[in-house]
Amino acid sequence: MQDSKHVRAITFCVLSIIAMLIGILVVCFTSPKPPEKTCSLILKPLIQRSNQTDSHPHSIVVALFNDDNLLDIAVANAGSDNINILLAYGDGTFASQFSYSTGSDSNPHSLIAGDFNNDHRMDIAVANVGTHNIGVFLGLGNGVFTGQTTFSTGPSRPWAITVGDFNNDNKLDIAIANYGTNNIGVILGYGNGNFSSPTTFSTGYDSLPLSIAVGDFDNDNKLDIAVVNNVTNNVGIFLGHGNGSFEDQMIFTTGIKSQPYSIALADLNNDTHLDIIVVNFNIHNIGIFLGHGDGSFEKQTSYSTGNNSYPISVAISDFNNDNKLDIVVASSQTKNIGLFFGYGNGAFATQVNYLMLTSFNLHSIVVNNFNNDNVLDIVIASYDTNDVNVFLGSFNSTFSDQVQYSTGDYSQPSSVVIDDFNNDDKLDIAVANTNGSNLGIFIGYGDGKFSTQMTYPTGSNSNPRSITVGDFNGDGQLDIAIVNERDRNIGVFLQYRNGTFMPQETYLDTSYYVPFSIISCDFDNDDRLDIAVAYRYINEITVLFGHGDGNFSHGMIFTMYSQYQPFSITVGDFNNDDRFDIAVANELYWYNNNVGVFLNYGNRTFSDQISNPTEFGSYPRAVTVGDFNNDGKLDIAVANFQKPTIGIFIGNGDGNFSSPVIYAIAGEASPISLTACDFNNDSKLDIVVANSGLSNVAVFLGKSNGTFSSPQYYSTGNNSRPYSVATGDLNNDNRLDIVVANSGSNNIGIFLGLEVITFTRKATYSTGLSMHPEYVAVYDLNNDTQLDIVVANSNQDN
Repeated sequence: MQDSKHVRAITFCVLSIIAMLIGILVVCFTSPKPPEKTCSLILKPLIQRSNQTDSHPHSIVVALFNDDNLLDIAVANAGSDNINILLAYGDGTFASQFSYSTGSDSNPHSLIAGDFNNDHRMDIAVANVGTHNIGVFLGLGNGVFTGQTTFSTGPSRPWAITVGDFNNDNKLDIAIANYGTNNIGVILGYGNGNFSSPTTFSTGYDSLPLSIAVGDFDNDNKLDIAVVNNVTNNVGIFLGHGNGSFEDQMIFTTGIKSQPYSIALADLNNDTHLDIIVVNFNIHNIGIFLGHGDGSFEKQTSYSTGNNSYPISVAISDFNNDNKLDIVVASSQTKNIGLFFGYGNGAFATQVNYLMLTSFNLHSIVVNNFNNDNVLDIVIASYDTNDVNVFLGSFNSTFSDQVQYSTGDYSQPSSVVIDDFNNDDKLDIAVANTNGSNLGIFIGYGDGKFSTQMTYPTGSNSNPRSITVGDFNGDGQLDIAIVNERDRNIGVFLQYRNGTFMPQETYLDTSYYVPFSIISCDFDNDDRLDIAVAYRYINEITVLFGHGDGNFSHGMIFTMYSQYQPFSITVGDFNNDDRFDIAVANELYWYNNNVGVFLNYGNRTFSDQISNPTEFGSYPRAVTVGDFNNDGKLDIAVANFQKPTIGIFIGNGDGNFSSPVIYAIAGEASPISLTACDFNNDSKLDIVVANSGLSNVAVFLGKSNGTFSSPQYYSTGNNSRPYSVATGDLNNDNRLDIVVANSGSNNIGIFLGLEVITFTRKATYSTGLSMHPEYVAVYDLNNDTQLDIVVANSNQDN
């Protein structure tokens, strides 16, 4: 009977191999190939069949395993009885994993990295719940490890593990939380990779300790231990004597039926004393215990992680680079990652959900910078989907809801600028109120709020259209120049030194010219500000050269071709000769639409216009400049009113530009104003556009190569018809804010910049599924000189 079983087994194996060979031969012979090429096979075992069908990653640790200064990952797989090593490439991706067995039915639950044999190479220790031992893998310094050496912990079921030098001998020791025997175990290291038998300290009857951490809680330079006791609902503190022994446990309650699950340590309120953070699984919150520095702690302060969230893992770091520690939590039931931003005083903002991972069973979370971009990333172990996921962090900008300040009934503001007019280091706002025929000033308080408007008349029915700022009389105070469309003149307001202004002085009064856009700059390098004006209908720009005392010479006129009508004007050094050149947005009907460039000769003359066509029928209404691709050469951006789009002209550095790259704006937006700045502090210029047709602003985030992301939209209010946009840091938080002139609703709108963190999944690394790959064959199946792979998966019959 026994022989019959053997015969059947051998027959089955032979037939299986023959069937697999036939399948591979069919693939080989039905693939196109040279007639002389024969089909050869290489067969070798890929993986041994295991009784454990799923890996169930339970814990993650991050360390330098191969001395390339790139952070690597190690994972404890409770289901497949092994650990996996993922070696980093430095871009957020990792090499194929190496696996090391922790022993049959070992059920590894937690792991930690440390140098246990003093060879300056990272080793790994793992808590094997199923086999009641600690497994140590000594690192060779190249990402490879020795086989496991085990150290018995008795019938303890070690659930969590950490390291520290508990007896001050400069050799790493191990501490474990023993789920089965309700105690912690301290295992002293000999410095050669070997360890003593554990000494245990009780955590209380039926306490079920699940997580453990090490720190100096009483500032005596001796390491102490903290543990969360899941069933007795408390945190246990063991103060160390510095010789490997500890005081009896002190407990701090986490709340009735709280079931704390995970613990982390940090100084959350900058008092140099360690504090404790726990996740309370059953009451759906995190608990904060602020340390007194003597081994005692304040009562727990809790922050909700959401109804029925069941938080399971916690980590601490500074996510938003404000030098205040934040908390990140993985919640198992709501399957999300939540961030609590810290205020630096031990208090935290309410949770912000950053990742909703509906297909995951979150079990462990670690935080570090895996792609060297100075932004923290997240690695998550997903227990049920048997994989480790890397999410790369990035900073993005968003904006608060708009706050409005009235510019007066029927005022129709059409131009806005931002600057510090009263020298208090707080930005103020100036606005040209077209229908109100006045200049409006809003004094800033430095917190994003402003005074009510002060107004200065520009003349009855003068219709001021555009505004610019500069020190025109050399007194160190900012003055204002404005174009009055209906009065057809230039108005200059000199400042009284306190943020108030003298009555308007006018220049270039004419019954024929229609000034429409204005900019100030020193065009002739005499250290005196000049003014350039674009005139509609007569197709000219005029430069008024400043005397430095608030007066200006009669303008020099530069004529365009007759079919152009300039709508907007700006300046920049487009040919890198240290002279400011002029760019204008020209529109006329459907055909003659372009950006015109006038190169400055430095002697109060300019070149003829160099025309850069925009889209056919685009009607360009606004122009701005910036180095959008970080090549040291100025580029131009234009808002195309009719299309609606923005166009990016990349500069060659010699006054010439490439054809525009077009970015669409949704709907009948009618973009009419734009400016360039860096909203998300990534050293890449972004663009904000005022869309008068849809009453919103659109923000395009730059990618540093001259390209932009799809726009984000922010409403300016129904029928507000924003006509002008400007940017500045209005509340001194190092983030740029937006101001718009809402001509339809007769106000200015302020959007305060907010910095947000986003996480994008970079890669997923399987830790083992139910496929049971048994054998592999390697061959060039499609004659591309690249070896292909065929795998026989015994459990999936494929």
